[in-house]
Amino acid sequence: MKISTFKYFLIPLCLLMLSTQCDENSEPLSKEEQLISLKTEIENLANTSICDGIFECKFIAFGSKSCGGPKSYLMYSTSIDTEQLESLIETYNQNETQYNTENGIFSDCSIVIPPTSVNCENNTCVPVY
Repeated sequence: MKISTFKYFLIPLCLLMLSTQCDENSEPLSKEEQLISLKTEIENLANTSICDGIFECKFIAFGSKSCGGPKSYLMYSTSIDTEQLESLIETYNQNETQYNTENGIFSDCSIVIPPTSVNCENNTCVPVY
């Protein structure tokens, strides 16, 4: 009887272990995929921020055009870990600059104007131009 119970435990355990083994053929993410993943992480973090009378709205240059300067400005509030956000954006901007240089990426070279200020509307930071 004990052996029968053991089989019912051992077989599913073996199947579970086989289904979760590492795929040795998986390739690491390309630099473009890494940039996309990091951008998504940054945007998700910024989107969790809320503003009200306690939390201040801010903006930061986000992305890197091949001609120089940022691609856009990201709005966020101080309700999130701003040091983490700023560090992620610094990494992203540096990596995108390097990617643009290595791959001969061109851009429209237009200047993206930063907002003059940021207002809080419906608990969301909104740029003012």
